[in-house]
Amino acid sequence: MPEPDKKKKSDDLSMTLGDHLEELRYRLILALVGLAVGVIGSLFFGKAIVAFIQKPYSSLMPDASLVALAPADAFIGYMKICLITGLIFSCPWVFYQLWMFVATGLYPSERRYVKIAVPFSAVLFAGGALFFLFVVAPLSLAFFLKFGTLIDIAPNWTFQKYVSFITMLMLVFGLGFQTPVAIFILNRTNLTSLQTLRNARKYVLLGVFIIAMIATPPDVISQVTLAIPLYGLYELGMLLCRVVNVKKGSEGSA
Repeated sequence: MPEPDKKKKSDDLSMTLGDHLEELRYRLILALVGLAVGVIGSLFFGKAIVAFIQKPYSSLMPDASLVALAPADAFIGYMKICLITGLIFSCPWVFYQLWMFVATGLYPSERRYVKIAVPFSAVLFAGGALFFLFVVAPLSLAFFLKFGTLIDIAPNWTFQKYVSFITMLMLVFGLGFQTPVAIFILNRTNLTSLQTLRNARKYVLLGVFIIAMIATPPDVISQVTLAIPLYGLYELGMLLCRVVNVKKGSEGSA
């Protein structure tokens, strides 16, 4: 008689392409509904959120204000802020739906790791976004201001451009901070071994700097402050795998 886990997975693997696409559509709809609720909720606190997003700018230029050059600039910038904020608020639900779609091809014993990963994904996403806003953004903005001073260019930043810069990189850092969760899931579902992850260190180190160069503006500060945490999170992911492997080994020998 087949083991329950294997029988369940064979049932999942017998799903047709249409079934998988239907499952994907179902999960995406649920994720988008959760995102919409988060965005709508953010609209009610939009003014406070805008002030919060502007803190890095205000701390560097207390006597200056962001400007809008076109009639719709303020509205577009406001909606971008609410969209990213809504994603941060709804990320536990959104990540739950995405991970549950991934879980359809796993054994039931493997799916529990996916469920464990959901709250960590949400915390890491929010942590990455806030890390950029409070740590990286002030450094990057200060660099751009000083560079402008060196070439005698007066800063007159627009609200929409500033919001695009901040929200895009909040999203990049939030996604980048998912690295340990992804590594943990890959290892626990036997898609990659811990030794393979160790052997890939030098390639990962090169890769994170390439990703940082592509994903951030062309300033060294933003690139380094993304690359270093990304590599640190890669090491954290391997550490979590080692801890769980040791724990399972000790339980198995007990």
